[in-house]
Amino acid sequence: MGREEYPGEELRRTADILFTAKVKADELRFNAVPETSVVFTEDAAEESTSGSVRTNLPDEVEENVTYHDVQIHYAIAAKLPPDPPDR
Repeated sequence: MGREEYPGEELRRTADILFTAKVKADELRFNAVPETSVVFTEDAAEESTSGSVRTNLPDEVEENVTYHDVQIHYAIAAKLPPDPPDR
């Protein structure tokens, strides 16, 4: 999966599973660049996605740089396929 995209309003409204978090920090510093990923299983529909909207924090942070007045809005939205019909 390429660059993560913040789930749109419609997906957030209709998601079967929705996780959101909002984080604020006066200062944020990384001693090492973190490696992060979100993996959806084959049970998740194709439109499932995750991502963040950031203020004063780049998509790719640098180690040993202090970022100020940071805000992060993060969301994971997953849609599940419909149940198969009873046979």
